[in-house]
Amino acid sequence: MNNTKKPVASLAKTATIEKAIEKTAAVTKKAEEKTVAVTKKAEEKTVAAAKKAEAKTAEVKKVVKPVVKKAAAKTTKAAAEVKTAAKKTVAKATKKTTRVSLQFAGKDYSVENLEKIASDVWVYDCGRKASELKDIELYVKPEENKVYYVFNAEVTGSFEI
Repeated sequence: MNNTKKPVASLAKTATIEKAIEKTAAVTKKAEEKTVAVTKKAEEKTVAAAKKAEAKTAEVKKVVKPVVKKAAAKTTKAAAEVKTAAKKTVAKATKKTTRVSLQFAGKDYSVENLEKIASDVWVYDCGRKASELKDIELYVKPEENKVYYVFNAEVTGSFEI
């Protein structure tokens, strides 16, 4: 009799094991389905977040691009102004100045004084407009106490100093 009980017990154990395997398979299948669903949701959320980020990036680019262009233009303009100022400074620093003063018989005349007198002769003695005077040539002859002039390469004369 003991022999008959063992196969029945084995069958009961086998049935229990099969039920446990079926339950495990069902639980595993449900877990897989949940995993797939959760993974799908996570992917959807990630894609949605990526799209939002792209949209925000595009918006930021729209706002930033003109600002960057404007700043670049200002920088270029400022650089040009600095370059021009530097050239002017170098030109001033390297420009040589000469002052000429004619002294004789207790009198003192600078080039500027003689130019002023010549301009007055052009306006008052020749009856011309100051804006018409483009070129002045002066020849100073202290021994004669005179300055000879040529205005605009055509009008000649002299004045006393």
